[in-house]
Amino acid sequence: MGLFSLTQELAIDLGTANTLIIHNGKVAVDEPSIIALDKHTGKVIAIGETANRMHGKTHQNIETIRPLKDGVIADFNAAELMLRGMIKMVKQKKSLFSPSMKIVICIPSGSTNVEMRTVRESAEHAGGREVYLIYEPMAAALGAGINVEAPEGHMIIDIGGGTTEIACISLGGIVCSESIDVAGDVFTEDIQKYVRQQYNVRIGERTAEDIKIAIGAAVRDLEDPPEDYVITAPNVLTALPTTITLSYSEIAYALEKSLLKVDTAIMKVLEATPPELYSDIVKNGIYIAGGGALIKGLAQRLTEKNGIKFNIAEDPLRAIVRGTGIALKNISSLQSILIK
Repeated sequence: MGLFSLTQELAIDLGTANTLIIHNGKVAVDEPSIIALDKHTGKVIAIGETANRMHGKTHQNIETIRPLKDGVIADFNAAELMLRGMIKMVKQKKSLFSPSMKIVICIPSGSTNVEMRTVRESAEHAGGREVYLIYEPMAAALGAGINVEAPEGHMIIDIGGGTTEIACISLGGIVCSESIDVAGDVFTEDIQKYVRQQYNVRIGERTAEDIKIAIGAAVRDLEDPPEDYVITAPNVLTALPTTITLSYSEIAYALEKSLLKVDTAIMKVLEATPPELYSDIVKNGIYIAGGGALIKGLAQRLTEKNGIKFNIAEDPLRAIVRGTGIALKNISSLQSILIK
């Protein structure tokens, strides 16, 4: 930005678990979608990683809030404050005037008009003058390097924190799609439930998240298995400390029910896909993006189950924001996939 530059361009992936912002072609912000507020004054105490470290450890005057649930804004005020704070984190050269902002922000494909308006208003209140929306599967496809405007069928699966989005894309549009609220947060809950039921041990959300990242698996027989994970937590009955060792195959068992729901959603989209596009998908393979793509053995499981090659997108955690950034850079030529 020069001295008289009046427009700041931002691509935002406002996710249930993490918010990423691209500025000048680079990821400038990559923080957990969480904010810590003073309960009495409503003043912002911390945002992102700092607030995440407080989560589950606050006293009576501080509350930590995750403003998004199932991919949509559940707490408008907290979302706006969080978005403002994260936009401020974007380093910018000084200009004589406060820059107006052109923002492209991605939303779940199943968003209602009310939900879309809420996201748009949050971005506008945080300083956005021009706000465009893009559906997550479309952003994920762009981020995975797919030519979304080609007359060819492609399928993309975006497993985020709150939702799993599955879409068949052709000619710059979504042909058929399915959005389910089984994703990273549900996987975390599954791990918490499993540990409680199997070992009578109570673990928090952050510990379950750490377990998922370290040994989360979709199959019980991995070629390159991770080391077992050891935790110490309170016994449900006695409240005394208990140390347990978890293996990746146990976590695969814990996630099985939720993964079956993802399987069902994939089948629904494949069934609704026109035959000509279906043959393209079989030829091109299916791409998986989002944090859920990092679950070990997921592509292997889905390939074996469906008989179609599943590929993990490059840097799947950032594929969606990368695609949103591509849409921002090419606003004039990609008008057909943006929602104004």
